[in-house]
Amino acid sequence: MNRSRTPQSLLSQWLHDRLPADQWDWLQQTLVTCAKSNTDRELYIALGMAPRKLGKADLALSDAELSDAQAAYAGWTPSDWSIDGAARLLVLLMLAEQNQADFDTTLRSLCATADVSESIVYYRGMALFPHSAELDEQLGEGLRTNMSAVFEAIAHNNPYPQEHFDDHRWNHMILKALFVDSRLYPIQGLDQRANPELAQILCHYAHERWAANRPVTPELWRCVGPHATPIMLADLQRASQSKDPLEHQGAMLALSQCPLPEATKYITAFPDTAEAIANGTLTWDALTYRLNSTTQ
Repeated sequence: MNRSRTPQSLLSQWLHDRLPADQWDWLQQTLVTCAKSNTDRELYIALGMAPRKLGKADLALSDAELSDAQAAYAGWTPSDWSIDGAARLLVLLMLAEQNQADFDTTLRSLCATADVSESIVYYRGMALFPHSAELDEQLGEGLRTNMSAVFEAIAHNNPYPQEHFDDHRWNHMILKALFVDSRLYPIQGLDQRANPELAQILCHYAHERWAANRPVTPELWRCVGPHATPIMLADLQRASQSKDPLEHQGAMLALSQCPLPEATKYITAFPDTAEAIANGTLTWDALTYRLNSTTQ
């Protein structure tokens, strides 16, 4: 973390630059009140009033401000945050800095009674709070949600899972994303945290989809290729022969990352796709763009 520009100082600056004077004064007074309070009452009032007092407009950060966020905390990506969400997080960061001993209990209590918009703010900000076993436990509870927006607040554009989840929880998150039809590409560390157990889990999932005559997202193979066994290689070959061009491309990208020498013959069976991979025309980013284009 860049100590000269902390997440707390950046949030404060961004809000100062965007809020009218009366709204900024309300926020400053609210921070003072919450800091001096000996109970959580003022905190609950502040968090509940933030949307009414400040509005729900997009924070709309510039490229330079997003770069500042990355410099302050690697992986912090507040590109689609709102004014009220930023203000809520600013209040919580102040409290976490002021009294870390009680903060975990306070945050868990907030999560237990939060509505969807509040939950999204709390989970998006988890990486910025002082790490603790209690936060890990709360993130585990959050992953069990049936609300896609809350799940994606944890899984998407959030450095916390990559930094703190063990392989078991990480693999569960990836599988849950597939079950709730959530994309994998916004998950930070998707390539770095791929592991043999996850590759096996995802191949089993693919077999279940095939048995039910249901499609398999091309993104799935991204986590399989680098850890494919000979048995998994047969799954990649099958997917590479798909009539769906996107599934074919995903399998071919995975084959190109497979360390098994047998993968080469499956790649060369499709010279046009192999050439696109070799010259950089076909990448995971390019495939992601095409996947997004088909769902818009």
